[in-house]
Amino acid sequence: MAQLVRLMGRRLVALPLMILGVTLLVFVIMSFSPSDPARRALGESASPEALELYREANGLNDPLLERYFSFLGGLLRGDLGTTSGNTPVTEVVAQALPITLQLTFLGLTIAIVIAAVLGVLAALFRDRWVDQAIRVFTVASLATPSFWLALLLIQWLGDIPGGWYLFPSLVSGWVGFFEDPAVYLRNIALPALALGVPVAGSLTRVVRTAMVEELDRDYVRTAIGAGIPYPVVVSRNVLRNALITPITVLGLRVGYLMGGAVIIEIIFNIQAMGQLILDGVTRNDVFLVQGVTLVVAIAFILVNIAVDLLYVVVNPRIRSI
Repeated sequence: MAQLVRLMGRRLVALPLMILGVTLLVFVIMSFSPSDPARRALGESASPEALELYREANGLNDPLLERYFSFLGGLLRGDLGTTSGNTPVTEVVAQALPITLQLTFLGLTIAIVIAAVLGVLAALFRDRWVDQAIRVFTVASLATPSFWLALLLIQWLGDIPGGWYLFPSLVSGWVGFFEDPAVYLRNIALPALALGVPVAGSLTRVVRTAMVEELDRDYVRTAIGAGIPYPVVVSRNVLRNALITPITVLGLRVGYLMGGAVIIEIIFNIQAMGQLILDGVTRNDVFLVQGVTLVVAIAFILVNIAVDLLYVVVNPRIRSI
């Protein structure tokens, strides 16, 4: 247990350094944006004198390093600047981020459930018709972009002419789970499926490969020869050992899901982080794009650290590293 705590401590110690690197990268990239924050705030008709006064008052004429430390100070206070509509970026992000995280989490859950079931079945029935059918699914899902699948789901199952009217569109706005659970689940089902199915295909192949490798190990044959029922060996030993490899891949897939969620939100008219980025780019709102990008990057880092810790819990053999 002490070794596990030390390993977790090393992961957490590296967290501030990674976040600092992300803030530096995002700040430098956005600093070279051609958009002028002063003109964005004062309007196109502002005089050169007014623009210069605004730049001096907000430190826009300061050296890059000084502006970066000022940015870090504001970040520590929870200040990400203001949008072109004079609304704090922190406020709009606080409203949008939970929706993106919910969509990402549900898409990840769908991917894990599909991959776990199909991957195990494909390994247990390898080279049979079940394995071949699952292989067709994995190839098809890998070749299907999430945004294209989203459009197909809207056309087939959405409430548009020609669809089956099983799921409502989000034109009327987002409905939270505690406001109306039934409407919430119907609203989020199609976006989550569009996110989860392509990831499920790649995870299914990883789970199948890991299961096949474990099933061919000597301890499985020894346990079966000792009289232990095959289902018990699979459920207690093979599954636990086979989960280690998929968990390491899972952290990378979370990043894909978060990036894909940005596109899916725009397609389904979900007012979340994707819509904020689109609005920021459309309006040349540097502070909004900078704040949203930074928050998404930090969330990705935190999720990957959580996956690393989960990997440590599942695989006790690396706790002594």
